[in-house]
Amino acid sequence: MILSNVELQRALDSGRLVIRPEPGPRHPDPTDPRQYCPYDTHSVDLSLGDEIVIPEPGTYTFDLAQPEPLSPFLTRNSRRVPIHPETAFPLKPHQFILCRTREFVSLPIDHPENVETCLAARIEGKSSRARVGLLIHFTAPTVHPGFSGTLTLEMINLGPTSILLRPGMSIAQLIIEEVKGIPRPSPSQFQGQTNPEGAPA
Repeated sequence: MILSNVELQRALDSGRLVIRPEPGPRHPDPTDPRQYCPYDTHSVDLSLGDEIVIPEPGTYTFDLAQPEPLSPFLTRNSRRVPIHPETAFPLKPHQFILCRTREFVSLPIDHPENVETCLAARIEGKSSRARVGLLIHFTAPTVHPGFSGTLTLEMINLGPTSILLRPGMSIAQLIIEEVKGIPRPSPSQFQGQTNPEGAPA
């Protein structure tokens, strides 16, 4: 079951869902149709963080069967680029980058309200971004119960021209789902991540 904006905000109030900083305002202003509200009927927008990671070309190959965790391998073979509101980052056509959300997201399994159900989430792109060719977080949208951290966005520009990326811009939407049953904890290698490569602080 997908949570409506009403239930999503109720989960934020109870701590069953944590988003920091919390997106706002919670309700659109009916007197100002131009005011931005991050809550749609059953999703909430997340914003872009202030750093981009660019995987560098080289003689190495990605061996997805290697025993080493992926995060340090990505860190060694990438460069970090800070982005600023004044200058933005021009994402070139066919360029692939890693970013992270500005927001920290947590879906605690051990919350007192989680008796027969708990929460999971999906992070998805936005139509207004896709229509200019920007793919955001493709192939791996699932945010599992028990996850805590910022969310990495795997992004590529499939459009015909560069797309300017600015920190704080609305970049993706989070959809909250209810999971039947309480799962056994199974933290991923990206648990607690605070940078786009997936490493904790």
